[in-house]
Amino acid sequence: MFTSSLACAREPDSLQFPLSFMSEQPIFDVLIIGGSYAGLSAALGLGRALRQVLVLDADQPCNRQTPHAHNFLTQDGRSPAELRALAQAQVLAYPSVQLRAATALAVAGADAHFTVALAEAPPVQARKLLLATGIRDLLPALPGYAACWGISVIHCPYCHGYEYRNEPTGLLLNGAAAFEMGCLLRNWTDQLTIFTDGPATLSAAHQAQLAALGIGVEQTPVREFRHKQGYLTHLGLADGRQLPLRACYARPPFAQQPVVEALGCRYTEAGYLHVDAGQQTSVPGIYAVGDATTPLRALNAAVAAGSLAAATLNRALLGLA
Repeated sequence: MFTSSLACAREPDSLQFPLSFMSEQPIFDVLIIGGSYAGLSAALGLGRALRQVLVLDADQPCNRQTPHAHNFLTQDGRSPAELRALAQAQVLAYPSVQLRAATALAVAGADAHFTVALAEAPPVQARKLLLATGIRDLLPALPGYAACWGISVIHCPYCHGYEYRNEPTGLLLNGAAAFEMGCLLRNWTDQLTIFTDGPATLSAAHQAQLAALGIGVEQTPVREFRHKQGYLTHLGLADGRQLPLRACYARPPFAQQPVVEALGCRYTEAGYLHVDAGQQTSVPGIYAVGDATTPLRALNAAVAAGSLAAATLNRALLGLA
């Protein structure tokens, strides 16, 4: 029997519900935790497969500050909020799909009969779980960083690089990862500086190659991101210099959502949920999609994974998986 709960939030026996109460609750085919693109894509596929689905949406998508979504065919340049609203309307056109504004706190049970405790709402039951929870970006406490995140402090050149092409650009990273990312970003701009935020750990060979590409390396610690409504103007350094920048790429550390951390699922070395070719985690009956499973934080990738998970879940419910 698989059981999980948030020890810091509730006592171990807090998920023991009265049998009379539980018997009155519907059992959904699939409970989707997370109502952004990956979760809604899965809900769409499952709704079309006539499955009883409940989507729990805490309304905290990772890209909530991002003004425009790109690289998504037919929808390039539309705002993430607009796309999400359209997706919700289309998914809820299927009568077997429900969307509930709620936060999942903890999970108990096992494959074919999970119970999920919710914040300020009765628990819900489902045969299968799909985690579309995204991740928690652990942003550094640098002035201006959080306000710029997703707008001009960005993570992906395929999502944002075209808009900042040929502009003064920074990369806040160090070591071999900074070399690799710097070489990639050089495709979009020849005005690129790597900020190592302290002594560089780049090899001598990598530093020589970066210099040959015209990519500067600045080792002075970063102190602030000066901006106007999230749009970067200058990067402030510890020695008082203010360097003009339009964009800065960064890879802040991240953590899984608390409800996910308590499940006992296997992780990759990078800290993402490990899933198989059908998006199933290492815990039977629990599947995962989206940013919690991959460093490819792109809307189109999330939608594709959700669609695949829907087909896999439907087969599993039919006993074909």
